[in-house]
Amino acid sequence: MRNPLDPVALVPDLMPGQLLARGVSRHLASLGWVTVEELVPTRGLRVDVMALGPKGEIWVVECKSSRADFVGDSKWEGYLEWCDRFFWAVDADFPVDLLPEDSGLIIADAYDAEIIRVGDEDKLAPARRKAMVHTFATHAARRLHGLRDPGAGLGW
Repeated sequence: MRNPLDPVALVPDLMPGQLLARGVSRHLASLGWVTVEELVPTRGLRVDVMALGPKGEIWVVECKSSRADFVGDSKWEGYLEWCDRFFWAVDADFPVDLLPEDSGLIIADAYDAEIIRVGDEDKLAPARRKAMVHTFATHAARRLHGLRDPGAGLGW
């Protein structure tokens, strides 16, 4: 029987990757970052977690729940141009030797995470950074509005 106070029990429909994203977001929040899950930086791409740091840094975290999930992902390299740093978030059993060594690595579960490796930095151009911060803020505001007023029918 599930513990009714268990946060995972409160959201039983989350997929494994979403549980990793939850742990990543919790950890980054403890470091002063804010996150948005499932953000679309441009048409055809959807990042699992986009994080905005205290100094305006932008990180993308791609959550992979299995070897097959990683091998089947052909879009991740398209995320690199939308962030200063790119990370993989995986669970403790994931075969991390599959992951590119120049990217960041986060070991996570549904409750927390640990940054194991910080990947290479490739700073965004100022215009791209401004656009991404605007996209982040717009996405976060729309999501909050949808939670406050789910019947608004604003067509997002």
